Amino acid sequence: MNYTGTIKLKIKSQEISDITDGIEDIVKESGIQNGICNVFVVGSTSAIIINENEPMLVQDLKDSLEKVAPSKEIYHHVENAYSHLRAMYMGSSQTIPVKDGRIVLGTWQSINIANFDVDDREREIVVMIVGD
Repeated sequence: MNYTGTIKLKIKSQEISDITDGIEDIVKESGIQNGICNVFVVGSTSAIIINENEPMLVQDLKDSLEKVAPSKEIYHHVENAYSHLRAMYMGSSQTIPVKDGRIVLGTWQSINIANFDVDDREREIVVMIVGD
């Protein structure tokens, strides 16, 4: 059995936003009790991250990504190369176990979307649950 749902949201440039509740709602709607849930963001300058969404940690992530893919660097892809690079490093999808009709996350884990683009964007997140 499988089920697909979507979340659409407006997200600011360089914002990281918790989408855990929306994912949990889709898993509940699916009726699937045990399986896996894949969360995928459509677009090449966003990422799906599973970790604690604590403001100081989010800032640490942003600071570390600035070191890895600096926004002021001169790139061949002039417009927003650093946005693409950050998204590539972080990844566009995550897979989470589903047990007893709920996603399995640790105490401090949450599912987050990051918009690394230079502009605010409307993002579509595709959530597919496969199981029984």
